[in-house]
Amino acid sequence: MRRSLLLATSALALAFTPAHAQQALPETIVTATRIPTEQARVPAAVTVLTRQDIEERGWRSLAEALATVPGMRLVQGGGLGQQASAFLRGSNSRHVLVLLDGVPVNDPSEPNGAFNFGNEMLGDIERIEVVRGPGSSLYGSGAIGGVVNMITRRAPMGTPARAFGDLAAGSNRTLRGVLGLEGTTPTTDFLVVGQSMSSRGSDATAPRFNANTGEREGFTGAAGTARLGWAPVEGSRVEGLLRWRENGAGLDNIPRDDPNNEQTDRRLYGQLRGETALLGGAWTTGLRAAVTEDRRRNVNLPDGLNPTRTDDLFRGTRQVLDWGNRVRLGDLGPLEEAGIAFGATHERESSDSQAGSPPFRTSVDATARNTAFHAGAQARVLGRLDLSAGLRQDLAEDYDGFTSWQLGAVLALPEAQSRLRASAGTAFKAPSLYQRFGRIGTSFRGNPDLSPERSFAWEVGGETDIPLFGRDDGATLGATWFDTRFRDLINFNAAFSTLENVERARARGAELSLVLRPMPWLDASAAWTVTETRDEATGRPLPRRPRNVLTLAARVAPTDRLVIAPELLFTGPSPEGAFAAYDNTGRSFTSITYNKAGTVLNLTGSYRVSEGITAYAEGRNLTGSRFEPANGFVVPGRSLLAGARFTF
Repeated sequence: MRRSLLLATSALALAFTPAHAQQALPETIVTATRIPTEQARVPAAVTVLTRQDIEERGWRSLAEALATVPGMRLVQGGGLGQQASAFLRGSNSRHVLVLLDGVPVNDPSEPNGAFNFGNEMLGDIERIEVVRGPGSSLYGSGAIGGVVNMITRRAPMGTPARAFGDLAAGSNRTLRGVLGLEGTTPTTDFLVVGQSMSSRGSDATAPRFNANTGEREGFTGAAGTARLGWAPVEGSRVEGLLRWRENGAGLDNIPRDDPNNEQTDRRLYGQLRGETALLGGAWTTGLRAAVTEDRRRNVNLPDGLNPTRTDDLFRGTRQVLDWGNRVRLGDLGPLEEAGIAFGATHERESSDSQAGSPPFRTSVDATARNTAFHAGAQARVLGRLDLSAGLRQDLAEDYDGFTSWQLGAVLALPEAQSRLRASAGTAFKAPSLYQRFGRIGTSFRGNPDLSPERSFAWEVGGETDIPLFGRDDGATLGATWFDTRFRDLINFNAAFSTLENVERARARGAELSLVLRPMPWLDASAAWTVTETRDEATGRPLPRRPRNVLTLAARVAPTDRLVIAPELLFTGPSPEGAFAAYDNTGRSFTSITYNKAGTVLNLTGSYRVSEGITAYAEGRNLTGSRFEPANGFVVPGRSLLAGARFTF
């Protein structure tokens, strides 16, 4: 019955000409193909979150922003600084690849190679591009569920030197500040940004536990970004970027708080790249070198609840050397606006980590290297059919390499104000350094013979504009149907002494959307994701993947000075794995249980006081929901932040 309902829902959406709503103005996407392409011509489901979205909706972290993306389910154990995992289209949290300006930043010292979305503040981020579906043909390991690319701010051309900033304060003793300087000259551009935030925080442990002490988990964070670009001649550019971020936060525990559990998380990132145009601008070639260093420390001092001392240190580094090319071929017979992209990437990642206490002390001291070659092509046929293809070969030193591919097509139907798209491809996740070389005392050894986790996925979808309210696009209906099969997933062997490629799973569903534009000053949108997952060995649903996720949002601008942006996030019941769920007494369940559904209401209002000053107020969880995204951990309580953004 559930499967029939899902199929019927998707069929109904496709009848309306299916995908999530796009902006009315053309949007150029870089992440999806490595060639700047209009969003309407990209054969993948893409969501773009702009600087305007970040400010008008009051998103304080990357996790808050991504919670609104169709197909994305964010699970966070508390507020800023707390672990936040992303489950994209039913994939595992380690199957989402995160980029900063096109460079992978997943921490090599994280045991599964997953990314913590709860650490990133957004003061220096210009836009976030989220490409759903397999992306390994472009970016290699980790891009099974999709790719998230954070693109840092850059001074617009023709901008004289100017300062900008953001100062705010609010409940829970929260203080936030951003201060920056940017500008351009005829041949250079520069940007310097500093940001910080501190908060007493809230209690992330569910109040339903009998042993809950109500302890708040505070947060302090700071980050600095510097960019310098030089364009000596037209078509050539050299750019350097440095970014530092360091956070400190208290950690909650379930079913009982631990008052001395603290963590710090620091990332250093540097990138130097140059590119130049050849053959009259038809061929652009570029070289990029980047280094990322992550350092995480977790300290838990002895107390009345726990007499042991924990001092965990995780250190991971990633070095990337990338050569990339874009060639615009123009019209070739029946092919129009043809282009190709090709290049090579070399990565070196290492982990030097120690965690836990004897006899269960965990250690990793390992290095891995990988070289990859990639190529892609795209063209238009008959003025309305966009075709694309991508191929990548990864050649790793210490595990089997992988060949990934992707094919896609987009058909424009201007007569019906619609477009259809379809794509299919493969992706993989390399075994992490911990999975291959980690040790836990004398009882566990990693498996250096592990194979990559792999997937095959396809999707079909599209969207259509419906004339309403006196305009051609008064409403936009969209839908995407997706299906992913996972193979060779890594899990413990029966003796828990090592790891094996033993699991298989499947995820499928539909992303449905509706945008209404009834008035020039009002836009309203709804995004509903229906996901069905299954462990193919047990037949059970995969943990923490709810069947239904719904986002309702609006932008109300009754004057050119005032913007009101409400946001309602609904998450349906989600399964929780055995031994990961607790009743009110703290007793764990030995079978699959379900987390209850929950709803969170956010509201942000902005008022432009003058040309360079905008005042705002951000309300979070205004109904005081005690929703548990993961069993035992509640969303932060009701809060209010007020401040002003300025430019001068």
